[in-house]
This record gives sequence, structure tokens and C-alpha cells, in this order.
Amino acid sequence: MTQKELRPSPAFMANLKQKGFVIIEIEPNAKGFADYTRRDFYKIALVKGKARVTQANENIILDGTYLRFSTPYLPYSSEVLSDKWEGYACYFLEEFLYPGHRMKTMQKSPLFRIGAAPAVKLHPGQNQAIADIFKKMLAEQQQGYAFKDDVIRSYINLLIHESLKIDASLAFKPYQKAPIKITAGFLDLLEEQYPVVSPLHSIKMLTAKHFADGLSVHVNYLNRMVKNTTGKTTSEHIADRIVKEAAALLTETDWNISEIAHALGFGNSNYFSTFFKKQLGITPRAFRSK
Repeated sequence: MTQKELRPSPAFMANLKQKGFVIIEIEPNAKGFADYTRRDFYKIALVKGKARVTQANENIILDGTYLRFSTPYLPYSSEVLSDKWEGYACYFLEEFLYPGHRMKTMQKSPLFRIGAAPAVKLHPGQNQAIADIFKKMLAEQQQGYAFKDDVIRSYINLLIHESLKIDASLAFKPYQKAPIKITAGFLDLLEEQYPVVSPLHSIKMLTAKHFADGLSVHVNYLNRMVKNTTGKTTSEHIADRIVKEAAALLTETDWNISEIAHALGFGNSNYFSTFFKKQLGITPRAFRSK
């Protein structure tokens, strides 16, 4: 993998945020190292060679031909160990894959949920079939077809389903260490509250203490496990999910600001507006008007 591919540049990230996806071919015999940190995107990569991946504080050696899965929830580092390293990579944002669909989230996918296996090994026949999908995506990326985004979404979903078919038991290969198990439980509880479907009912779990009680652990223990695993605090995850739902409700419903505030557990609309502006730098009303 090239140095640029391992360390996405500001220009690369700007392009990804604008389009919602980027597909690349990894240069043969490329080298590189990526620091241990979280990324703001999902990635599916078809890679051939040997590399050391550190994810969720575990070292994983990939040697051969693999499909590798990366999620914004887990920080990781990558280091190429072999002279030959090649393949393809698809970067995408959740909002690109599921535009306007609050019922869907990547966190519920067997490939990308916390605790899922980080890679699956391929045999030669599988390698060629997956490589063909990436080649089609690369070709489509260069086209000016009006519905190119829909085609790319279809290919990404095809990659996900082909990956699940290659290893049908992938969903049942979670990490067993406590930080991963606790963090997965926390994120599962967090997602269970969404999407919000009625302004008449409000979400109940709003603080780290609420989630700790739901998992029958001490709040300090939960906070430590989540921070060690994801690099983000429990409160940051809760705030991110609330503001994501708030943005969706402002965009996709005609609920007034007070109704949205109530549904998301805020005592009043002023508190909600202050929270929303702190997170996104814009008031709910201004966000909706855009």
C-alpha cells in the first residue's frame, strides 16, 4: 500500500466527504505505515501480501489474500511486512451507502459491528471474483453516468454480501476480550433506541450511567472499556448518535423543534438547540432551513 493510501491526505478526505466514496487500486510493491488512530470512514480492502494490523489493542498478522474491513468505531494501525503488497480498497461513508434511511446503520452489519472478525482469508477463485467487482467499481468511478452513485452503492452492497457468503460464520467470530465485549454491548444498547419513530415518546438512556446500569457494570468500568477500545468516550458516542438522529429528524420529518427535543430526551427546546449548535456549529432551525 502506498504511503498516501495508508495515510489519507486532506485532499483525499475532502474528495471522500464530497462524493461519499473513493475506490483505489493499491500500487504493486507499495510500502507504508499508518499510525494508530480512528478514521472517519468505512473501508473494504482486497489485499495480497503480509501486514501487521493493530486493532482494538490486538495485533493481527495478515498473510496471503484477504478481505479487510475497517470501521470508524475502532482505531487501528497498519504496517506492510512483505515486499509484495497489492490489491484494491473502497472507502465510503455511511450516509452515502444509506442516504435518508434512518432504519439502517452499519453498526448492525455482521461485518462492521464491534467485535466482528477484522478480515476473512480468500482462496484463488474467491480472490478473482472479488477483484472483478473492484475493477468494475474503478471503471464506474470514472464514468459520468447520472446514476453513478446508485451503481457504486450496488457494488458496495454486493461486496458486503459476497463477503458474508465467503465466510457465513463471520458474524460468530467476535473478539472475546472484555473491552470489546463491553463496548459492543454498549453500542448495541445505544442503537436499540433508534430510529425515533414518534414525538410522543422520548429515549430513556441518555448518560453513561444509564448504559452501565443496562449492562450491569460500574460506570467507571464502562467508560474505561469504551475509551480503550474506540478512542472516544462513552459520552462522545452518545452525543454523536443523538445529533445524528436529530439531523435526520430535522431533514426527514415535519416535527417541530420542541417535539424533536422531547423525543431525544431534552427537557426543553433551548437545551436541545444549545447542544445541537455545540455539536454542528449551527442551530436546529438554521440546519432545517438549509
